[in-house]
Amino acid sequence: MNRSLLFAFLSFGLLAGADAAQAERVRVAGAKPNAAGGTSAGSAAAGRGPNGTTYARGGAAAGDGQGNAAGASAGAVQTAAGGRAARAGSFNRNADGSANRQGAAAATGSNGSAQTSGGVTRNADGSFAGARNSSASNASTGNSYQGQTSYSNEGVEHSGSCSDAGGNPIECPRK
Repeated sequence: MNRSLLFAFLSFGLLAGADAAQAERVRVAGAKPNAAGGTSAGSAAAGRGPNGTTYARGGAAAGDGQGNAAGASAGAVQTAAGGRAARAGSFNRNADGSANRQGAAAATGSNGSAQTSGGVTRNADGSFAGARNSSASNASTGNSYQGQTSYSNEGVEHSGSCSDAGGNPIECPRK
């Protein structure tokens, strides 16, 4: 499974330094039976646009034919202006109905940066719980936000706070 992700990120690294005057892309994908009695599949793609933006993504999943499966995917992009973003996630599902998923993403550019990560777990009885942490910062002001959200069968809880460039608490802006 991880070979597809590795290919995608290696392709991204190679394309990031290539001549931006020419658009190029590459994609590979495949699937085959695996030793566990299920199927394994994966794909990867990478490219560069005529404006200099580059991207890479990949994913893979495998099942055992008994109701168990797992997979992962990731992607990244870099704009010609220097902005960058990436995301990655993974999941697994068990034959008893339990499952979990984890994921994260980040972006940075001339306006600032943002990050988020979290996951959720579902038990075989249908109960679930998850959480997400997020942060963002403004490149112009230095102001930042930190937030946490948790959720389950019991409900949702959220907390968040903002601070100025010096780390002093400030009121979070509202739209």
